[in-house]
Amino acid sequence: MTIEGPWEGIDPGTARRVDRGGRHDFFWARMPDRSPALILQLSEGAEEILPLPKLRNVGVFYRFVDGRKCYCITLSDRANIDLFETLCRDVVIAAEAAVDHKAALQRAVRRTTRWHHLLRGGGLRGLSLEEQRGLVGELALLRELVAMIGAGSAVEAWRGPEESAKDFELPGVYFECKARRSAAHPKIRISSEAQLMDIDDARLFLRVQDVDTALQGEGLNLSGHVALTSRLFEDDIAAQDIWDQRLLETGYDPEEVEAQRTWHLGAIRVFEVLEGFPRITPPLPQGVEELGYTIRLDACLGFERTTELQELLGEEICRV
Repeated sequence: MTIEGPWEGIDPGTARRVDRGGRHDFFWARMPDRSPALILQLSEGAEEILPLPKLRNVGVFYRFVDGRKCYCITLSDRANIDLFETLCRDVVIAAEAAVDHKAALQRAVRRTTRWHHLLRGGGLRGLSLEEQRGLVGELALLRELVAMIGAGSAVEAWRGPEESAKDFELPGVYFECKARRSAAHPKIRISSEAQLMDIDDARLFLRVQDVDTALQGEGLNLSGHVALTSRLFEDDIAAQDIWDQRLLETGYDPEEVEAQRTWHLGAIRVFEVLEGFPRITPPLPQGVEELGYTIRLDACLGFERTTELQELLGEEICRV
């Protein structure tokens, strides 16, 4: 017999408050199909945080319950109810530390996203070192773009966290960012056949940034790089909202940052992806998918361009 934990005795369509003395409105609930659920009632007019993480056998969505919009997490396979209870209690603990309803939802979604990252193989310590290296490189370009085109346009262009094929998308100009150790072999990893695919009526640049890390070294840790970037959006509420959402989608969790690990930005190289550039693009042979491959940078020398961002973007974009 399956032990139903906190959902024991709750009828379909009803709920029980998680903690009567809790700061926020969390409830154990059962959906009409008897699925166990955790529900967070949102404040009036609360804005949804999207996109939401996707977990196997777990639904994550917004729904109106008794006239109130709610953030809902449900379980479809009751064989995993023990793990689901652990997930739910972890989400509640994280959100209860928030001082207001907006922050509670942000923390609830962020913690659910952390579980998504864990269960798909990301590990218990948040972002891997290579994922952190890549994030530091993308944040460096994001800060440069803010200086060129403004906070709102820059953060709107940052599409990498949405798992878009290109990391930055601007009118007529796209950037794919790669971060590497300065002492590593001069090559980069391409993770899909779509990353270097042509875009109609647009230029595509591959930006390669040296990013090194050290323990007990001087400089900014990952939280420092995030904070440096975040300050650029403080005076623009709309840009701040997009920034918060994009950062959440990266899987970044400040609670998992190694405080003593610093990240250092080094040399930048930019290549324009044109006909003849060493790459593999669709169509692929039938039955071949999820292609990954490596490019040697010495094979790209004929495509190297200036690193001056203003020249790459052009005057028309920089006036936006």
